[in-house]
Amino acid sequence: MIEGGFRHIFGPVLSRRLGRSLGVDIMPFKTCTYDCVYCEQGRTTNHTACRKEYVPTSDVLAELKDFLSSQPTPDYITLSGAGEPTLHARLGDIVQGVKKLTRVPLAVITNGSLLWEPTVRDALRDADVVLPSLDAGNARLFDYIDRPVDGISFEQMLCGLVRFRESFRNAIWLEVLLLAGVTSGESEVREIADWARRIRPDRVQLNTVVRPPAESFALPVPHEQLELLATLFDPRAEIIADYSGPSQEIKLSPDSGRILELIGRRPCSLHEIAATLGLRVIETSKLVERLSSQNMIAERRFGNDTFFVCVHEGNEESIR
Repeated sequence: MIEGGFRHIFGPVLSRRLGRSLGVDIMPFKTCTYDCVYCEQGRTTNHTACRKEYVPTSDVLAELKDFLSSQPTPDYITLSGAGEPTLHARLGDIVQGVKKLTRVPLAVITNGSLLWEPTVRDALRDADVVLPSLDAGNARLFDYIDRPVDGISFEQMLCGLVRFRESFRNAIWLEVLLLAGVTSGESEVREIADWARRIRPDRVQLNTVVRPPAESFALPVPHEQLELLATLFDPRAEIIADYSGPSQEIKLSPDSGRILELIGRRPCSLHEIAATLGLRVIETSKLVERLSSQNMIAERRFGNDTFFVCVHEGNEESIR
């Protein structure tokens, strides 16, 4: 357990889509059905489609109950984090457990790769919003970008998204992450838009690479181009923008453990750390400098920005 006091809960973080989102991480680090070229967590280390109880369901729900009893109410509770949550065999029990604990809306961020399984669709039935992804409009680009584990095909994944829409009564927000020179052309985006019309999500949200990716060739699409590509969707897609509002007061301990919790899930800039944890930039800078001197975190440059990442034991290559 890291210094912040929780193993499976992180945040609340300021989410571009969900406001003040309390993350619930139910998977070991980088256990996923995909090995996406753009992933901000680095390369997948456990590439699998095996569903099992990766972390104890009782521990997750006990931590959440403890947090909710003493901390400010978040806007959403979000199953997300360092792996693909639909791989957890007791996902349905976790969803039901969260719903019994609180009236805070529950979101599930998933890559959508296992929605073809009826048990997975059933597990998600009481979530308030599910946020799957669709990164390509054909099998060739799907394999190139998402690098799925053996046994998951493009057609299977799409079938799962369509069937999930047919049975799911609540909100589906489909994320489409575009890569410059790969899926940024009009013809490639039209293919994705055609599939989106069949899936019928409540929202389509365009995204691109905004943090250091797993592969250096995964490049961002300029905002101006995203604006044009958004018009190819019907209705027009939203463009997900980085949070740029004022720092919000979140009563979390301003210590190094909280910083490690945050950047252990995703790379963050100094200002993002300060804004998310409700700290002053100057004190955040001192804490970050101390963690860096202890070789617990490292810097990664992406574009004109500097992000901080955790140095995971045995996985130092992922930060270089």
